[in-house]
Amino acid sequence: MVADISKPSNFSISGFIQVIRLWNLIIIALAQYFTAFFLLSIDGVIYNQQLLLLSLSTVIIAAAGYIINDYYDIKIDLINKPKRVVVGKVLKRRVAMIAHTVLNLIGIGIGFFLSYQMMAINFMSALLLWAYSNQFKRMVLVGNFLVAFLTALSIYVVAFYFDPYNTLIIAYSLFAFFFTLIREIIKDIEDLKGDENFGCRTLPIVYGIRFTKNTIYILSIILMTTLCLLFYKMIGLHMMLMCLTLIIPVGYLFYKLSKADTTAEFNFLSNYCKFIMLIGISSMILFY
Repeated sequence: MVADISKPSNFSISGFIQVIRLWNLIIIALAQYFTAFFLLSIDGVIYNQQLLLLSLSTVIIAAAGYIINDYYDIKIDLINKPKRVVVGKVLKRRVAMIAHTVLNLIGIGIGFFLSYQMMAINFMSALLLWAYSNQFKRMVLVGNFLVAFLTALSIYVVAFYFDPYNTLIIAYSLFAFFFTLIREIIKDIEDLKGDENFGCRTLPIVYGIRFTKNTIYILSIILMTTLCLLFYKMIGLHMMLMCLTLIIPVGYLFYKLSKADTTAEFNFLSNYCKFIMLIGISSMILFY
């Protein structure tokens, strides 16, 4: 049964909070502040104006990206997750597009205040998020890699502004890239029905679920091997051993993924990947 999308509001605070994925934005901001405090040891992190503006601009650009994604995905989301549709149901499409444009302008403007380079990064991010929602997410792996890249960039941008050659932050950015990529592929399996109905060519649609699961296994093994080698080379044996503790949650991911068959099970795995990413980001505390 198609959800009712009639009589959307000009503006709804609860609807706006839902469409910008507030908790995801909070996680982005926390990851950036963790990076600045534990990996860069920036003095007075809480009161650092540049860090505040950098994080604020990143969060604003991300919020605009979530809005435009929901704007383009209304029909698909009515099949995949009808109860969570906001644009066109709670907020008018026109209002969503205006909010997307205004937020992008604010985010790019804050970037200009910080530096020309930050303005360019924010502009590029906004453009790529629009391109992802408009076209790239419907192409095999292209959209997945793009989201993973932008997630990794949200962490690395702190190093870019304060300490561009910090290899430890590069390692954490790599972790964010790989695990976001894995999560995005799992979400493609979860959303297979709606994506297929509207001509998307995601990995599970083109190559099947079994091939997609095997791809996730391979990516996870590459991630673990690369991270362990990087931590061993840059820091030492104790950090490599800490990295190896991820084998337990990743092993559980493998186990659940091998048995997953329903939308609810893949939704659980998608959220579980968020949990693993939080564990990984939280490990920055060990460097303080």
